[in-house]
Amino acid sequence: MQPVVTVGLDGSPESLAAAHWAADEAEKRKLALRLLHAWPLLAPEPTHAPSEVDQNYWAKRLVHTAQAELQARHPGLSIVGNLVADDAQNALLQAATESDMLVLGSRGLEPVESYFLGDVSMPVVARAERPVVLVRVQTGGEGTAPASAGRVVVALKLHGSSDDLLDFAFHTAAARGVPVQAIHGRSVPLHARVPWGVDHNVTEEITRDALKELGKALRPWREKYPQVDVADGTRLESPAKAVVRAAEGAALLVVGRRVHRPGLAPHLGPVAQAAIHHGRCPVAVVPHD
Repeated sequence: MQPVVTVGLDGSPESLAAAHWAADEAEKRKLALRLLHAWPLLAPEPTHAPSEVDQNYWAKRLVHTAQAELQARHPGLSIVGNLVADDAQNALLQAATESDMLVLGSRGLEPVESYFLGDVSMPVVARAERPVVLVRVQTGGEGTAPASAGRVVVALKLHGSSDDLLDFAFHTAAARGVPVQAIHGRSVPLHARVPWGVDHNVTEEITRDALKELGKALRPWREKYPQVDVADGTRLESPAKAVVRAAEGAALLVVGRRVHRPGLAPHLGPVAQAAIHHGRCPVAVVPHD
């Protein structure tokens, strides 16, 4: 199967913004784009019924309209439409296994009622085997910021392997011609706290050690992608807060999600949760061991 970027379409402004982001990303990565719309009541194809009785009419129109709009902006991009007679969550999870990445529209925390009623993004992000990118409509404008703007921010924990996250972040930055910013947040430990604030000798030592670890993790990726400018930084605050702050003005924020073990319910950690709910830029959630 040809490598593809798959985007889920449901007719919402968020899904259309996701489709535009996915089209730009697919073009830069030299991949095909698949527009997927899932609905359990779709009739088996092909159906030759006239439009007034074709129960697939509105689904076809949704996909065809989006495809025409995207093709006009990306004439050289291979775009295919895909109607799936299945529950949206099942269809998206299956599509993720067949794609380089899955792109979905996201409402973040606004409005709350729409987030909890019918939004399948979170269960898909928590279970998908491939990276999932969540895209929000930009406030006060149509669509999303151009993919060439800003920088790619990647959040690193510095314990365990970060190779999957760094591979995705550096590949994306190289395709766009933008820099990478690696960020590590670490809360100030209790032994560094004193009655008048913090012991700066302790915090400086913590910062030096963290920067050393960060540099070690980034070294092979700097060598693999010498054309990508890299900045790194450590913030002595909660990792979730550090990551959301670092992502202000970014083109993309990359965070990790540990692959769940069999028998355990999939879930997202606090950094991924904060990024998805509070980040203003597109957020890529990358599963890793």
